[in-house]
Amino acid sequence: MKICIYGAGAIGGYLGAGLALNGADVTLIARGPHLAAMQENGLKLIKDGEERVARVTATDDPAEAGPQDYVIVTLKAHSVPPIADQFAPLFHDETAVVWGVNGIPWWYFYGLEGDHTDRRIECLDPGGVLWDRLGPERMIGCAVYPAAEVPEPGVIQHVEGDRFSLGEPSGEKTERIQALSAALIGAGFKAPVRPQIRNELWVKLWGNLSFNPISALTHATLETIGTDPGTREIARRMMLEGQEIGEALGVRFAVDVEKRINGAVEVGAHKTSMLQDLERGRPMEIDALVTSVQEMGRVVGVQTPYIDAILALVQQRGREAGCYAG
Repeated sequence: MKICIYGAGAIGGYLGAGLALNGADVTLIARGPHLAAMQENGLKLIKDGEERVARVTATDDPAEAGPQDYVIVTLKAHSVPPIADQFAPLFHDETAVVWGVNGIPWWYFYGLEGDHTDRRIECLDPGGVLWDRLGPERMIGCAVYPAAEVPEPGVIQHVEGDRFSLGEPSGEKTERIQALSAALIGAGFKAPVRPQIRNELWVKLWGNLSFNPISALTHATLETIGTDPGTREIARRMMLEGQEIGEALGVRFAVDVEKRINGAVEVGAHKTSMLQDLERGRPMEIDALVTSVQEMGRVVGVQTPYIDAILALVQQRGREAGCYAG
């Protein structure tokens, strides 16, 4: 089994190191000083106070990696359409692509029963470039839960969590997804196969939809947003709008909105990824986490006044900071 990790940052590096240390045939696609460090010294994983070095194949050229059985994408959603053509050398006829990317996936409507089967999400896949060049039939959904950091090039610091929930868009328990789950479990990860992966993707998105943009606008932590009465209410209203959209598409939410907010508060004084990107001058994941939900709301006829307002504000904030091109 040949596995390629496309985007070997914190999460991709954590996956790649774990798989390589278990003897898997893994290639990591990366760039810059992080790539150079991995090529020279291997990839160091720091977890539970232990340091281990994985000897990995790392490159910035997918053509060097050649065809793979699985390509695990751990990039940010907005960075994938511009490089869609670069995936071709990694594919053979049966290659599966594991979409370990934050937010609503561009293939969300692929094979979805109902009136919206195979609908494209324009803000995530402008012009259908990913649909046409990667192919929705290759996709395996993945809800990513671990937290990790890259404290220096070539080093992955595990923070918490080890679960990567997997699911076919069709809900089937295919041979390819069972083989992938077994490989991840063998490497020490939790990799349950879910019959309704969209449910899990929505529950994870639920908090990101609200807490991320509010955090970017206020520079507040999860704890502050969830305990301040004003911002907690805005987050709650956004989440209720998102829930109505998800349920209109057949999603079941396993927890209620108050429990989901309280769970975010329990994380503590944590800065969201969107706020971290803003502070570091990096592109913000506005479309994958918020714009996509607004677009889906239009599809199913759900009004989203709170999402609309916060989205307009965070888009302008991102543009002013040079962190959002739209």
